[in-house]
Amino acid sequence: MDKPKAPIDYNNAVITIKGLEKSFDDYDVLRGIDLELYQGENLVVLGRSGTGKSVLIKIISGLLHSDKGVITVLGQDINKISDKEMQELRIRIGFSFQNSALYDSMTVRQNLEFPLVRNRKGITRKEIDDAVESVLDAVGLSQTINQMPSELSGGQRKRIGIARTLILNPEIMLYDEPTAGLDPITCIEINELINEVQQKYKTSSIIITHDMTCAKQTGDRIAMLLDGQFQREGTFDEVFDTMDERVKPFFDYNFIQ
Repeated sequence: MDKPKAPIDYNNAVITIKGLEKSFDDYDVLRGIDLELYQGENLVVLGRSGTGKSVLIKIISGLLHSDKGVITVLGQDINKISDKEMQELRIRIGFSFQNSALYDSMTVRQNLEFPLVRNRKGITRKEIDDAVESVLDAVGLSQTINQMPSELSGGQRKRIGIARTLILNPEIMLYDEPTAGLDPITCIEINELINEVQQKYKTSSIIITHDMTCAKQTGDRIAMLLDGQFQREGTFDEVFDTMDERVKPFFDYNFIQ
């Protein structure tokens, strides 16, 4: 399945990264990377495990600090804003964690209500109920509203995790390995959901993955992270039109025609 076309504003970068570096002890993870995410775009960051993909989006969301470089998110330099401003910015950024990060002791409804009650002071009961029903409908899981996370499948937990992120109407979505640990059919369903979110909520997204099918189905643009830098960038076909032995095995292993 090819990626559906989306309206992308290439004159409006919602994230701009210049010269980003990050090391842990003596290990240089990110070695001076530059990147832009445009309004309405799904950008896939593809690379092997341990190459710094997840580190990148944790820096963008302020969960990690960079060693060097400029990171501008929705017009704000995240290295220069206060903790309070960073908290306010995070509300505009949805982070879909690899493990879905649901609270096991809460029902689906309670998991979805939690970020609303915490971040929207004065919100009414009706507004909460309407928002919960809307995002559950968007991810196709209205029937799970009173279930516990332990009663859901892995794919359902992923969907509820995305719904909890969407409930604050974020402008940017950050997906960390959205198809990890899922069967092939469920992976396709999650990929389709990511595209539906882009179309319905007009989000700009960075999708971190090493899943080639996810990259092909969700990415308007692919950026391949190798040896701490972006070595190839473009459409899926452009990135893999190469005999580079660091890139070719990704394609060959997945047998994508």
